[in-house]
Amino acid sequence: MLGNLELTAEGDLGRLVGWRGARVHVHLLSNHGRAMNDFAGTLQGIDNIEVADGRTKLYEAWIEQGFANDRLSLLVGLSDLNADFYQNDAAGLLIAPAFGIGSEFAATGPNGPSIFPSTALTARLNIAVTPSAYLRAAVVDARAGVLGDDDGVDLTMQEGALLIAEGGSTRGGGKLALGLWQYTRRQDDLYAVDLTGAPIRRIARGAYVLLDQRLSGSDARGLSMFVRAGVSDSATTPFRGGFQAGLLANGIIRGRPDGQLSIGVAHALLSSGMKAQLRDAGDRPGAGETGLELTYQDRVAPFLSVQPDVQYIRRAHGSGTARGTLVFGLRIIAAFARR
Repeated sequence: MLGNLELTAEGDLGRLVGWRGARVHVHLLSNHGRAMNDFAGTLQGIDNIEVADGRTKLYEAWIEQGFANDRLSLLVGLSDLNADFYQNDAAGLLIAPAFGIGSEFAATGPNGPSIFPSTALTARLNIAVTPSAYLRAAVVDARAGVLGDDDGVDLTMQEGALLIAEGGSTRGGGKLALGLWQYTRRQDDLYAVDLTGAPIRRIARGAYVLLDQRLSGSDARGLSMFVRAGVSDSATTPFRGGFQAGLLANGIIRGRPDGQLSIGVAHALLSSGMKAQLRDAGDRPGAGETGLELTYQDRVAPFLSVQPDVQYIRRAHGSGTARGTLVFGLRIIAAFARR
């Protein structure tokens, strides 16, 4: 069993202290539970709230200042990168981690980029080019860490920074976007070493493209789709690329307006270094790992939702021929809000 407790607060600093055009956001996070993926044995994971070390922490704390009637905004602080980059609304119901951010990006950096479960110091600029087109870019500390983690917040940037930019259009109720990312400091090669046995250092970089589009109906009762693909340098990460695609249906059962049904497929291509590591461990790696997920969420009380979930993962490694894993789950969500 996994547990995820979150407490968020957001305030308009103009109303609170007279700081016009600014808002503040604080997000506390507490996770606990067993390592469920140890039983499934997948490389990408099966649950987006699973953590290696359960604890309570300050997850986000940032201030955002708007300029020029909010056509321009600057955010500074501890921020979740996936809230602004590599994000598809239509994939939000799915539980497998690969639908949150592509595995080829999520597995980069000294200890992962600024995403769940630890963020990093960030400066993010957002420009509304037109009412339906945007450009945004961020400089992010390469080492994620927050209050509550063993090493706390990194204020030195001794391991460099992650540079990321995304541009896109939201015309027609959807989103089409292209993103690029790169680390400023070289990262260890996953497998290759020099004559002294030390890992060869390489620049980690990548790109992604995504499409999120409503196919029919409205937000309350309609069908949306998403598709996206990403690539990495393939030397410093276990994955050289991958893609995710799926559908989200809202209000498909008459009389159940809060019901949501989603299906998605996620495929990750293994890098040569990762396959070499698996072979050294006695496994027989394939070209990639594929996951298929079907989930349904519905509100059973004003504050309570339930979400049964089923996943089938064709694992990319194994010592025998049986590499498939079938996972059944149930997520219970209690949410309370006060303005």
